[in-house]
Amino acid sequence: MDTMTSLRVFCTIAELKSFTAAADRLGVSPAMASKHVMQLENRLGTRLLNRTSRHVSLTESGRLYFNQTREMLERLDEVEDAIGNVTVAPRGTLKLSAPVWAATGYFTDMLAAYNRRYPDVCLDLDLSGRLVNLVDEGFDLALRATSQDRLDPGLVARPLTNVQFRLMASPDYLARTGRPQNVADLNGHALLRYSGVNLGESMSLEGPDGPHKITFRTVMLSDNETIMHLAALRGMGLAFLPAWLAEQDIEAGRLEIVLPAIMLGFNSTLYAVYPSRKYLSAKVRTFIDFLTASTREMG
Repeated sequence: MDTMTSLRVFCTIAELKSFTAAADRLGVSPAMASKHVMQLENRLGTRLLNRTSRHVSLTESGRLYFNQTREMLERLDEVEDAIGNVTVAPRGTLKLSAPVWAATGYFTDMLAAYNRRYPDVCLDLDLSGRLVNLVDEGFDLALRATSQDRLDPGLVARPLTNVQFRLMASPDYLARTGRPQNVADLNGHALLRYSGVNLGESMSLEGPDGPHKITFRTVMLSDNETIMHLAALRGMGLAFLPAWLAEQDIEAGRLEIVLPAIMLGFNSTLYAVYPSRKYLSAKVRTFIDFLTASTREMG
């Protein structure tokens, strides 16, 4: 059997998690697809796939082999296109990690627009909010909102846009507790505190008359922006939320920016982060370029 064909069959099975679906896509029988995988396993001396009657999953060795093989095949296809004087079209699976708060209509609109332009790219999204290891876990790209000094120096980081975190609350909460008229009025207010940044109950906030030391009362602590957002909507307290996440709620009146004239909050930069490579695949390059052109100031 041709090893290159076996590699393509294995990668398709791993992506679709099904011998039958992969065989249908590639125009071979499920039995032939199984033979291709068995050839690779015999050659490597290790099992690549766990098989049951209903489920196919990668073994630890299979996951490593898949991450490296998929990238190799995609690069080979692009090189062959380039040699044939064909415009290199992005294709394959783009494995992307992004913050939890990227799960918004605005970001989804960007993904849909990218899909319309590059329909041969499958977007594999991880919005868990965890700090993934791009190389070990086979991610092509990560979107991270942070400061430059906190980025891994071993990765390439391209700034995309500014992200504003503003102090927000629901109208119900503000009606119950009273709307703060100045920074000092924030003392003692309930705070939904995000543990992903270095913020304590006491912090210095800048007002028109200078800095104020404010002490909040933490009522919930979490590293998940979605639960913070939902808790703020339900009137549990104040929260520093990305303006991008809460944009529609602010427009609909479900959330209000607290002391908007004073611009309470902090800024972060959204970076596209990817492993340092001499050759950047078409799917990663076009996605980064598309995001750069599509993102705007979030605030």
